[in-house]
Amino acid sequence: MLAILLAHAFAAITAPLCVRALGRNAFYPLALVPLGGLCWVIANWGSTQQVRITWAPAIEMNIDLRFDSLSAVMAALVLGIGALILCYCAGYFEDDEPRLGVFAAELVGFAFAMFGLVTSDNMLLLYVFWETTTVLSFLLVGHYAERASSRRAALQALFVTAAGGLSMLVGIIILGQSSGSYLLSDLLAREQPPTGVAVSVAVALILVGALSKSAIVPLHFWLPGAMAAPTPVSAYLHAAAMVKAGVYLIARLAPVFAHSPPWHPLVLTLGLASMLLAGWRALQVTDLKLVLAFGTVSQLGFLVVLVGIGTPDAALAGIAMVVAHALFKASLFMVVGIIDHGAGTRDLRLLSGLGRREPVLLAVASLAALSMAGIPPLIGFVGKESALGAVLDADVLALPARVALIVGVTVGSALTLGYSARFVWGAFADKPDQEHTRTEEFGTPELGWHGPGALFIAPPAILAVAGLIAGPAATWLDGSLVPYAETLPGTLTTHLALWHGFTAPLALTAVIVAAGTVLFLQRGRIVETTHHVLGNADRVYDATLRAMDRISLRMTGSVQRGSLPLTQATILGTLIILPTVALALGTRTGVRLRLWDSPLQVAIGAIMAAMALGATVLRNRLASVLVVGVTGYGCGVIFALHGAPDLALTQFLVETLTLVIFVLVLRAFPAEIGAARATRFKVRRALLAAATGVVVAVLAAFATAARSTEPIWHRIPLAAYELGGGKNAVNVLLVDIRAWDTLGEISVLIVAATGVASLVFRTRRFGTAPRAVDSPRYDPDLVSWLPASRLMAREDRSMVLQITTRLLFPTIMVLSIYFFFSGHNAPGGGFAGGLMAGLALTLRYLAGGRYELGEALPVDAGHILGAGLTLAAGTATTSLLLGAPPLSSAIVEITLPLIGHVKLVTAMFFDLGVYLIVVGLVLDVLRSLGARLDSELGETTETASRRGGSRS
Repeated sequence: MLAILLAHAFAAITAPLCVRALGRNAFYPLALVPLGGLCWVIANWGSTQQVRITWAPAIEMNIDLRFDSLSAVMAALVLGIGALILCYCAGYFEDDEPRLGVFAAELVGFAFAMFGLVTSDNMLLLYVFWETTTVLSFLLVGHYAERASSRRAALQALFVTAAGGLSMLVGIIILGQSSGSYLLSDLLAREQPPTGVAVSVAVALILVGALSKSAIVPLHFWLPGAMAAPTPVSAYLHAAAMVKAGVYLIARLAPVFAHSPPWHPLVLTLGLASMLLAGWRALQVTDLKLVLAFGTVSQLGFLVVLVGIGTPDAALAGIAMVVAHALFKASLFMVVGIIDHGAGTRDLRLLSGLGRREPVLLAVASLAALSMAGIPPLIGFVGKESALGAVLDADVLALPARVALIVGVTVGSALTLGYSARFVWGAFADKPDQEHTRTEEFGTPELGWHGPGALFIAPPAILAVAGLIAGPAATWLDGSLVPYAETLPGTLTTHLALWHGFTAPLALTAVIVAAGTVLFLQRGRIVETTHHVLGNADRVYDATLRAMDRISLRMTGSVQRGSLPLTQATILGTLIILPTVALALGTRTGVRLRLWDSPLQVAIGAIMAAMALGATVLRNRLASVLVVGVTGYGCGVIFALHGAPDLALTQFLVETLTLVIFVLVLRAFPAEIGAARATRFKVRRALLAAATGVVVAVLAAFATAARSTEPIWHRIPLAAYELGGGKNAVNVLLVDIRAWDTLGEISVLIVAATGVASLVFRTRRFGTAPRAVDSPRYDPDLVSWLPASRLMAREDRSMVLQITTRLLFPTIMVLSIYFFFSGHNAPGGGFAGGLMAGLALTLRYLAGGRYELGEALPVDAGHILGAGLTLAAGTATTSLLLGAPPLSSAIVEITLPLIGHVKLVTAMFFDLGVYLIVVGLVLDVLRSLGARLDSELGETTETASRRGGSRS
């Protein structure tokens, strides 16, 4: 299972390269990946396979995969139909299709996510794959991003399914905590299912997520809108794969929770409503793709009802219908794609004579439609007959509920037959009275048809023929599906077969055929109305979005008034009030404080306090920044006095770099704060500041006094050496023990760099810094201490600074590298080394100007940031592949000639990623706040000079 997932992940990553090299034919080799996975599924059918990889056991986040009878059925559909869809894409798209490589990667990635979903044993891991399908569905539905309809459909699908997914996550957490395990296998193995109010709430929340994913009323409206996607997406995601995720989850939980209080009211009521309302709507729409879309909603309602009843017979019928639906619906969607591809329209009112022109395509569509309608001898008939019998014999339901259900299923099946016949008639029949309607807008088969090739029509034909073969082979299919049905409580009384004799289900089938035929013959009277019933949900969705926009605007208008003091006062007031109230109402312990350890701390604290007060009264901007910096350096000195040289070093470096950045920004401001902007002493602001300081100090005192056990720092040095292989506990914490935190922090750094550069550059962010030779004023005959300093104006040059930079830059870079390599056992590390390299670059910039950056490091800042993040994240993936927890270290000890014994810790590669990200961040900031600002200030000065000259 893990190999299949990794193969799909690799194929998704390399798909753009394959498409670039082979064009649309790249879909054929990509199809080999799910085909190989299907071979593994078939080879291991009937067995139970498990994968257990420890990741974060403390929070139950382990990679637990399980392959059983239900997983086998779903995986076969996901992989088998996925392979056919990829082959179908080779005929559907042209080589000049925009973003085709990205589309191929997303489609293969979706197969990866669906296989992971149906084989996940850990519910938290299942949720990860669940939301991965949501994101990939959003990208695939919005493939034609230039179209407003595609963007709206993609966002609609994302909002609805992601909201349902969040509901499901809350339910999973409640269920996992209530039952004591997040493993589905543990829940299924229990003799008595968990009960209680919390469990009922959890089941209801999980069902909301499942029903939203499977487009069940009232959360159905996103699926017809998603037909804006390319047809391969509709055939795969919305027929065979994604929408089956909700059905799969209901089927997976049914053996345990089918008798939970919220189960039947939610599943059966909403499922039956979907089957009836969407079936009626499919008789009204005129777009062939929408006919199938509403038919899918109807059939999904049918499937949800079957797998949700909770009896073995219903489970067997439900899983058989899942197989049948995947075969005929994927085939029909691909047929619609062929029609649209060849005729340029999907409007059944404009299509005429296609059956005479394309008899093979007509045969394929007819087989699939007959299976959808439940006509013998196709697999759809077998599943429908079993479903009718299972509903009639569902003794877990009260008699009124059983009668209502069988009547609803019968009516829904008649609607299914009616829109199935309407689909075939609309796509292939001769319609002389409509043959030339609106030919100026849409091509018709008779006027502009080009037929499909053999490879193009082969995938839907294979699925249609499979549905025909599976009907007579129902007994063989029964043996493959029964193991899942037997997991439900009760006794299995029926089996799949093409002929059960003259039974009640057969009589109901006769009624269904007669009623469905009448519906088809009356199709002219069933017209689309302006305010159809199923459209209400779509209108509610739009109204909800408009209401949320209005509320957000009002909230923003009331909170964000454009006043920085008001915003700060709101934040600080919240910081004062909430913790104070919590501290006053909560349980408190006594506070024992030691005000200082030495008189030197008192002196440093007094200096810091004086500098902080001075910053509030100084009018010179640069002086204010410098005195604020003194408070930071004072904090670093206190760190050093307390025996934390690593923290002190980092504090000094960060403070220095921050001061430089402030100075770069302040160049664009006047040196002094003008008299008009100067404010008098305000008592309220002073009180707010004093209260904030007091509250933070009091909270810190109570927090430290609340410790009731041995402090963890007593064990950190030993853990750092034994687990991380280093003596510098701070660095080992950053790159090993708490590496996930560091990964999040460096991701924030990249976001910050992106934000700063986006604000300054506004258009294009990245690019290599210009070098001296790129300047029109470059003169190679001039001699200077730095390559680009010759381009600076004479009044801006400093010979002393240039000479000092020429001497110190190599030394600082060597010191940076030393910090990087020594950081695991001595003060330093990737962060400190990167800051030191950043200071070296800053020195080059200050001494030589903006062109000196290109001379010092002629590399795109974005490439450095990307390489650093890839290296850091890759460390997690590598350790995972080696069977170790992500971001855990491995220690390698070797002896090299001349060098001697070398001890290498793999966390060094993660630290190297941190180093590169810090360097890239500094380079990006220097280019934006430094070089870019220099350029803009220079342009402003030149403009002012030209204006002054013209006036004179």
